[in-house]
Amino acid sequence: MSVGERAKLICSPDYAYGDAGHPDQVYHAVISAVKDYGYRHLDCALIYQNEEEVGKALKFLFENNVIKREEIFVVSKLWSTYHSKERVPEGLSTTLKNLNLDYLDLYLIHSPLGFKEGDDLFPQKDGKFEYSDIDYLETYKAMLELKKIGKVKSIGVSNFNIQQIERLIKETGVAPAVNQIECHPYLTQKPLIDFCFKNNIVVTAYSPLGTPDNPYRKDNDPILLDDPIVKEVAKKNNKTPAQILIKFHLNRKTSVIPKSVTIERIKENIDVLDFELGCDDMKKLEALDKDFRFCLMDKFSDHPYYPVK
Repeated sequence: MSVGERAKLICSPDYAYGDAGHPDQVYHAVISAVKDYGYRHLDCALIYQNEEEVGKALKFLFENNVIKREEIFVVSKLWSTYHSKERVPEGLSTTLKNLNLDYLDLYLIHSPLGFKEGDDLFPQKDGKFEYSDIDYLETYKAMLELKKIGKVKSIGVSNFNIQQIERLIKETGVAPAVNQIECHPYLTQKPLIDFCFKNNIVVTAYSPLGTPDNPYRKDNDPILLDDPIVKEVAKKNNKTPAQILIKFHLNRKTSVIPKSVTIERIKENIDVLDFELGCDDMKKLEALDKDFRFCLMDKFSDHPYYPVK
């Protein structure tokens, strides 16, 4: 099975940024997602600060013969304080240790933005973020070396724009296997997705439900799950709004990673294979596009490699 086919496995429990609750919640959620509901794609990242709990769950699953290592697709991301060629292997080693794994199926550069390297994941001085001047091209080349030695099966990127990916391809001759981006009916990302498909790059959509638990949500931010059109399409298909939003991405041939540690929602999120969205439904959902981002990166807009134009 190719990386593209593996990466397109239905959806992954992505436990990130405060959604995890008590660490045990992550441990039990991963076990239940894999054992009880058939998830086979785990999306992780060093910055989520819960890889150790995911690793404990994987250890349990392997030791109890629930699944074999080759039966699950594990993704993680290199954080922005590990962008130098010397630090890239360190970032991977930390993640592999946390996850109790010998290799990753896919390793992504979390974003093109490099931060000052050190122990602080969000280095700041006088209230401002401290950046590094490390070129993401250096980072990508170091990631390619990890693939050569077999520590990762494939490499990719996250939050990269068209021009940045074009540069990677031009300078190395190697296209990333995946680009993971925020995507939903309010941010359809059609030009970027079309570009990725043209270059055989799998697109993974994060925040497909509009990050309803986002701690940085503004009072006037729209609530995607409450959108009248989403609710109308859900009622028509006898599904929940969340299931419609997940199916939206599958219809567009992208993979999708809704996150939850709630067993009910983990079950609901994968129960999307028994119906199809018609052309009219898809047109209504795509017409909701307003170039709106729930995961704002504005705080980093002065970074030289800021990807949002």
